[in-house]
Amino acid sequence: MPESEQTWIARLVPPEGSSVAELLALPLGLDVWERSAGSLVVAAPESSLAELERRRLARVERLARREQYAARLRTPPDPEQPGSPRPPDAPVS
Repeated sequence: MPESEQTWIARLVPPEGSSVAELLALPLGLDVWERSAGSLVVAAPESSLAELERRRLARVERLARREQYAARLRTPPDPEQPGSPRPPDAPVS
């Protein structure tokens, strides 16, 4: 992988008639972050994701570039924003 190539956090969904287990068995060199019955969340270079799409091995949903994802994790949640977690000591309304 060239150093300038973007790494993506992506959801991979196997095509109809295939499975997550079959995706995991392929020699793809993916960094698997999460596995569920119907999909994988991975960190992978753009070239690997493009190859998965080209070969129709999985539907690829690019969630964020790795740097963007890491920055979001470092940013504390805003309690004023809908959907932000409530601090543990905050009163329940």
